[in-house]
Amino acid sequence: MLASVISYSPVGVEGQLIYVEVDIRRGLPGVDIVGLPDNAVKEAKERVRVAIRNSGFNFPRDRILISLAPAGIRKEGASYDLPIAIGILIASNQLTGKDPPHIMILGELNLNGNVKPVKGVISAVISGLSKGVNFFFVPSENLTEGSAVKKGKVFGISSLTEAYKLFTVFAHGEIPRTPMLSSNTGTLQSTGPAYTEPAGNGDFADIKGQLRLKRAMEIAAAGFHHILIFGPPGSGKTMSAYRLPSILPELSEEESLIVTRIHSVAGFLPAHSGLIKVRPFRAPHHTASIEGVIGGGTIPKPGEVSLAHKGVLLLDEAPEFKKVLLQSLREPVEEGVVTVSRVGSSIKFPSEFQLVMTANACPCGNLGREDAVCVCSRTEIYRYWRKVGGALLDRIDIRVPVQPVSKEIIFSEKGESSKIIKERVKMAVEIQNERYKNYPFKRNGRIPPGLIEEICPLDTAGTDSLYKATEKLALSSRALHSVLKIARTISDLSNTKKIKEEHILEALQHRRYGDSDFFWNIN
Repeated sequence: MLASVISYSPVGVEGQLIYVEVDIRRGLPGVDIVGLPDNAVKEAKERVRVAIRNSGFNFPRDRILISLAPAGIRKEGASYDLPIAIGILIASNQLTGKDPPHIMILGELNLNGNVKPVKGVISAVISGLSKGVNFFFVPSENLTEGSAVKKGKVFGISSLTEAYKLFTVFAHGEIPRTPMLSSNTGTLQSTGPAYTEPAGNGDFADIKGQLRLKRAMEIAAAGFHHILIFGPPGSGKTMSAYRLPSILPELSEEESLIVTRIHSVAGFLPAHSGLIKVRPFRAPHHTASIEGVIGGGTIPKPGEVSLAHKGVLLLDEAPEFKKVLLQSLREPVEEGVVTVSRVGSSIKFPSEFQLVMTANACPCGNLGREDAVCVCSRTEIYRYWRKVGGALLDRIDIRVPVQPVSKEIIFSEKGESSKIIKERVKMAVEIQNERYKNYPFKRNGRIPPGLIEEICPLDTAGTDSLYKATEKLALSSRALHSVLKIARTISDLSNTKKIKEEHILEALQHRRYGDSDFFWNIN
């Protein structure tokens, strides 16, 4: 007898429906799995065999062929255990009844028949709904995640026996009520991204002095601008970068859904977790590989740039990273998407993140410091910044040089808290949400070149100041656009519709360092 069960394979963020077909025929006992299975899928036959027996069912002593279609997609992981087991029970007439409605089944089985959690459940539910599947059997630990979509009916399954009983109800023409938490009755649990460093680690009140740096971070947070902080060690670069999430607005429902999907597909969503509500914060080590940061693998997986989607990607001590890795960031920084190409196919992962880079101004760290002497030659400084490269630097809107603060400032009272700064950021974000409600982008930092003039109108004095600065500083077209985008954000923080001269002058200060400046000496 032939049986067919619907399952799912994560391909990129979207994924692909997989049809698990089971055929049992007379012959020497054995199980064959076809359809490009990886080792974990091939091993499913042994797990399923023992799980079926330990759950009180009979494992057929016949020839069993299991086909995973479409055959051209490589299948990986243990999420096919439960659908294979259900398919075998149907094909061996241990599970009988009418043909049930389309049901997607996901889950790994352990040897006693219990169902273990799998990754990519929320994407599986969304993909299934788009293909007409309305019922889903998922591991009970993934139930909150699957129910976050708020459509269809998601059932939490804890064992093969429970899946058998529930499937039998469907096979007899009944649609049961969800036995546990469902999208119709449940309260979703929110969680932060699965990252070892908590988002918003500390408060900006902890940073003494550094008013220009804190202002730059506020502008970056409000407009989703990329930012570079450079200066001697001990000046607060990393400290301020780790506090950026504390002033960022929460994710919208749409943003939360896509961020949760990415983390789920990557396997970083904790059990019993619903939608991620806080913005991701990723800080890879400087020894990270290109595949780890950009994404890739035999079966492409999202990298750090995608895990930071709608959040922050921190490259601490950026010149320490591999040059080829830094240069590969240009596409995701510019386009907000990264393409992983393989023979015969390519997969796109969303990667619209806010890049934060920190660096010393030179290899020894003393360049620009008033109480120390830089021992680096111009050639060494050139090589140091050459790793970052002019192309990537030109895409960084805000550049902030910092100096260590004096002892008097260190022992002074705390400054503005993150809570106060976040209120101003929230106001500017609300202005942008209203302005861009009919646009595909939502933040000033993402304004495309063709819309700069329309979205960034200047008053007369502002136009004159920008024209003089363009002549004096020899700003490139991209640099000019960056100044206007920064000024637009400063204007929003001031709650003014037109960009004024004061906004342009401040924006120029935040964009000043770079290109042909001595700090980088890259031209």
